[in-house]
Amino acid sequence: MYSRKPIPSRHAALALWVAGICVAAPAGGADQLQATFDRMDRAAASFKGLSAEVTKISHNALLNEDDSFTGSIAVRRGPKQRDLRAVVDILHPDPKKVLLTGHKVEMYYPKTNTKQIIDLDKKGSKMVDQFLLLGFGSASVEIRNAYTVELGGPETVAGQKTVRLVLTPKSPDVLAKLTKVELWISDTLGIAVQQKFWEPGGDYELTTYTNVKLNPVPQELKWDIPKNAVPEKLN
Repeated sequence: MYSRKPIPSRHAALALWVAGICVAAPAGGADQLQATFDRMDRAAASFKGLSAEVTKISHNALLNEDDSFTGSIAVRRGPKQRDLRAVVDILHPDPKKVLLTGHKVEMYYPKTNTKQIIDLDKKGSKMVDQFLLLGFGSASVEIRNAYTVELGGPETVAGQKTVRLVLTPKSPDVLAKLTKVELWISDTLGIAVQQKFWEPGGDYELTTYTNVKLNPVPQELKWDIPKNAVPEKLN
């Protein structure tokens, strides 16, 4: 989300830090898949927000190189499913803060005391809508409507037992930018504690959430950047 990718793609992938069903599961896997959907639906019914520590790795397949950052994320969901406010505080290696509200992204760079404000265009907004389905208290029916879902099986992520799901976008516009998504759904929390976004050419972004705290969250997430931050134009 905050790597070298074009703006709509990298910010859509934040969101955070997240769909007719066509399930390709092995024999005996349907029950496990349904049980995972049920956990997701129970979590979605009560989801109001979360806070977590986050680690993100962006892999460049051509160069076989990784960029990464660590920081924290806080998310609050309003009355409507897509009424999300998310604040990401990136601590290392290049400090910055990111605010997502609706389809607007604001980024603050403390080293230069500059800020960027990005209003995503219609196509970028559609990408954000798709990505928001994936991470933050989404009901399984929304995911199944937008993605073909396959069962990957049980795995352990950062000490948590999870079930891995493999999602393929149904929208041609999304598929052109995103070939598949892997979600690791926590057995206890019912939300994704790890996400892997695969792009054409083999690039991917892997995000892992630890120390996750669900509900309640503050009514407003702080966006405490200096008032004298200088606006920076984007080329």
